[in-house]
This record gives sequence, structure tokens and C-alpha cells, in this order.
Amino acid sequence: MSIELVIKSIFSSLFIASVIRISTPIIFPAMGGLVATAAGVPNMALEGIMNVGAFTGVMVSAYTGNVWLAILAGMVAGIMMALLLGVFHLHFKSDLFIAGLAVNLMSSGGTVFLLYILTGDKGNSSNLRSLSVPNIDIPLIKDIPFLGDILSGHPVFTYLAFLSVFLVYIFLYRTRFGTHLRAVGENPEAATTLGINVTRTRLIALAISGVLASLGGMNLSMAYLQLFQKEMAAGRGWIGIAAVHLGAYKPVGVMLASMLFGFADAISNQLGSLNIPSQLVQMIPYATTVVALAVYAIQQRQSALDRMKKYQKEHTDSLAAEASNVE
Repeated sequence: MSIELVIKSIFSSLFIASVIRISTPIIFPAMGGLVATAAGVPNMALEGIMNVGAFTGVMVSAYTGNVWLAILAGMVAGIMMALLLGVFHLHFKSDLFIAGLAVNLMSSGGTVFLLYILTGDKGNSSNLRSLSVPNIDIPLIKDIPFLGDILSGHPVFTYLAFLSVFLVYIFLYRTRFGTHLRAVGENPEAATTLGINVTRTRLIALAISGVLASLGGMNLSMAYLQLFQKEMAAGRGWIGIAAVHLGAYKPVGVMLASMLFGFADAISNQLGSLNIPSQLVQMIPYATTVVALAVYAIQQRQSALDRMKKYQKEHTDSLAAEASNVE
């Protein structure tokens, strides 16, 4: 494929639809990370939870033949892994980042071990007949040229991912518990004086993040593919954490940041057809993450400097006014 065809394909409806699909397994953990971060307990185990969710969904669907039961089981597995992180950090007082790393490593090794026990294969579950979630064709919209190709025909997880953005916004900013959750994240001591149970609130926030992250994992194994692969999340959990910061801790901003990373991933897929070393192509999504976070850090530093200068100017003006009054 020539570079002209690649550029032309980028402006097609199919490419835009692929960006939406590729963004789905990033939006889910990013929304989960946002909820946990708002409660003051950033979920550093999103990557591991995604792998566990992907594994559980495939195995339960293969052995029960019920895709909805598999999704439920995957969500429960995600909750359990998130609560395990919560127990390490909130009960045993372990460092949150070290505990998250431990959960990620346990998830990575545990899924491979169970995969070998259940299938005899340490790489993937291709010898099992697992199920996939259905695609949804939206009435009327599916018949609209160009727009129908973009918005209709996606797996059910894709629509749930974008719905989760709206639900997280409502939850955090329009419900009483969401207000309590944000209060816990901003000032746990003050929240305690108001009678809010900080530990319980943070455990609930982690459980919600576990549900969302597991849905992102199941999207990979039950929509994107119909099998589980070793390390299937492939860094998307970490990218979700980056999206939380890049999106300024706001649901819509986090969604847009996730779609930026999805766009970079889709671009790398298109460039894979050119005569470019595959290693360079595969690093595009991760390089985009690093560059985006660097830009964000520079912006935050500049904003902090601007605030400091403003404060110093106001303080200087105040001292000058007091001196003139004394004279």
C-alpha cells in the first residue's frame, strides 16, 4: 500500500470507526482510574485487572456457553482484584504503587498458570470455543451514508464504554455519594469529621474501577478477538492511567485523551502496511503516551509558575498599598 492510499484511508469512515473501536479498551480502564483517583486511591492495578477480566470472560463463556454470565463473572473477578489492592493499601498500609505492581504481577503470572491448567497452552486459549458479544446495528442510523459506518455495527462493549463516560459524570457530580467520594479524595480528614467512612468509600471506588477495567479486558477477548492471549492488555491499563492525568481528571477530557491514544494505535495499524520497520510502527501508541504526558507536565508546570507569579504580584501590590497608607 502506498502512502497516498494510507492518507486517503485515514479520512475514511472505516478509519474513524476503527478509532472508536480501538479506543474502547482504553476508555473503560481510564474511567475506572478516574473514579479511583477521585477517591484518592489511584488504581495502579488496571493492567492486571484487564488481563484477569479478559481471561475470566473467555473461560466462563467457553465452559458455560453463556456470554452474559461470562461478562458477569469477569466483572466479579475485576472487583475481587481491585478489592485485593484495597486490602493491601487500606488495611495493611502498604504503598499503593508497590501494591498495584504486586497485583499486576500476580495477574500476569496467575492467568498464564490457569491458562495452562485449563487448556494445556501457555500462550493463548485458541483451542477453546469461547463466545463473543453481539454487534449492535442502530435502526435508521445504520442506513445513513458515512455516518452509519461510523456509529453503527460496533460490539456492545463499545457503546457501553461511551455510556460509561456519561454515567461516571453523573455519578461523580450529580449524586450524593459521588460528592462524598470526591470529598474523600480531596480531604479525607475533613470528610471523616462529616461522618463519611473514608475506607469504605475508597473500597467502593476501587470496586467500581475494577468493574470498568474488567470490561475493557473482556472487550479485547470477547469482541476484538474470541480468545485470551498472554498479557492481552498490552499496556492499555497503563495508558488508561495516563489518560486520567492528560484528561485533567474530568470524564469528557479523559475520554478525549483515550481517543487520542486510540487514534495513535489506529495510525500504527495503517502504517503497518508500508515499508517501515515494524518496531517503529508498534511503538507509536506508547511514544504518543510519553509525549502527551510530557506536554501535560510542561503545561502544569507553567500554570504553577503563572499562579506563583500572580500571587507574588498581588502580595507585592498589597505591601505597597500598606506602605502608602502608612505614609
